[in-house]
Amino acid sequence: MNEVQLLYVENVIYKKKTALIQELTFFIKLHNLSPNKVCEVVWAGEDEQWHTLSAHFHSAIDEEQEYWQASVTCTASDAESLPGNIECVLKYKVLDEEYWDNNQGLNYFSQADSGIRLTNSQSVQNIDFDNKFYQGQHFLPVTVAVQLNTQVEAVVIHWTTDNWRTTHKTACQSKRNYWADNQGSYARNPNQYGVQVWGALLKIEDPFSLQYSLCCEGKKKVYWDNNFDKNYSLTHDLLRILILNLHCYQEDNQDYKFSQIAKAIDEQQVDVICLQEVAELWNNGHGDWNSNSAKIINDRLKNPYYLYTDWSHLGFDKYREGVAILSRFPLLKKSSKYVSSDTNPESIHSRKIAMAQVNVPYMGLVNLYSAHLSWWANGFDEQFNALNTWAASQHSDDVQATLLCGDFNIVPKSEGYDLVIEQGYDDVVNHVNSNLENSFKVNDHYWRDYPSEDHRIDYIFMKNQSSLQTVSVRPLFTEHDYGRVSDHCGYLMTFEPK
Repeated sequence: MNEVQLLYVENVIYKKKTALIQELTFFIKLHNLSPNKVCEVVWAGEDEQWHTLSAHFHSAIDEEQEYWQASVTCTASDAESLPGNIECVLKYKVLDEEYWDNNQGLNYFSQADSGIRLTNSQSVQNIDFDNKFYQGQHFLPVTVAVQLNTQVEAVVIHWTTDNWRTTHKTACQSKRNYWADNQGSYARNPNQYGVQVWGALLKIEDPFSLQYSLCCEGKKKVYWDNNFDKNYSLTHDLLRILILNLHCYQEDNQDYKFSQIAKAIDEQQVDVICLQEVAELWNNGHGDWNSNSAKIINDRLKNPYYLYTDWSHLGFDKYREGVAILSRFPLLKKSSKYVSSDTNPESIHSRKIAMAQVNVPYMGLVNLYSAHLSWWANGFDEQFNALNTWAASQHSDDVQATLLCGDFNIVPKSEGYDLVIEQGYDDVVNHVNSNLENSFKVNDHYWRDYPSEDHRIDYIFMKNQSSLQTVSVRPLFTEHDYGRVSDHCGYLMTFEPK
């Protein structure tokens, strides 16, 4: 496995007004071994002075692989000349390990003003691409670099805006003056170093998503670039929802873990967070807002979210325990209600649920419920039926999705799970290719007799009539990600329109 790999270097010199400028771009593929990682380009110009350039995340290929990119712009002056010809290597630091790509000890070289230079591992490479649309976008430029020794005679883009139910083909043209188009001046040596550039402009109609792959037809062979079998894709922002049971201040190093949760929300660009076992000091039943765990997490976000929270009962003999919803989008509706017949605040089976409605761009109105229900033997069926009745009453024709989120205290194939499915809900995990078995096993004899190896008790259940579909599911607070912050690992789930 190549933990880090250089895909191409772009080396261009051009004039801007009276200044002579050299731009260097390094495009990298690496394995996502941890969220906490550093990737750097170590490079030197003709002056043989070595520099360290930080690379930054560009886009994800899948859960295991990512693209990163590093760029630097150099301007000639009386005191300093341009780098000219350069050599470079890559350094990747993650999980206390250090990995290098130094071209098997030979280093990589890029001649001054040579344009795109693919590494030997690449015959075809999509270059200068995005993975997100901007609002109202109607055209998409696609640029392809091809090694000349492939003897490619035609490049065709295969693309779709409806997940390949229908397809389109667009032929590319050879772009001899690619850098003239992009910089307003000619690269001195276009295509001289073994690479040809092709391009096309796709006419689109502001779709939510688009996928494409590149077919390069050579004299003797057909070459494909389909993003390592994942296809290239652009979307408007997916809906990203995090569910997490906070475990009522029971963790060691709790303050640090609140910061880790906020960090994950910021870095993963989560849109909505549904929290359970949200706690604040009991204070004779009056509570203490400044100790509320949802508030503390929200206060630590780079940009605080809209927050709605309510409590159900006394937890761990010292907290008001409840649920919360945090949202990047305004809360058009918000309410809470007991779903248990028991409303005694000193009873652990007194359960209240919070509801909020948000308007998600390109998706419409979505109703969300943050729920923490009792075990089957302690009133689950009564509580779920009350929740289902409430959710059904709020699901009008203009609501695109109803999502029941949180800790349901049921495992797959149990009586409670079957009840939820029979009442017209889908477990969204079942619609993605995610291996969640054993990712969260409950250390409780209560579940040992159930046949499933999947011991999840945290879910998003989506109403069958909803017009969203699941894109991905990922356990977030594990030893391999942001660390344990609770006795639950939490799940980050993403959605798109059907």
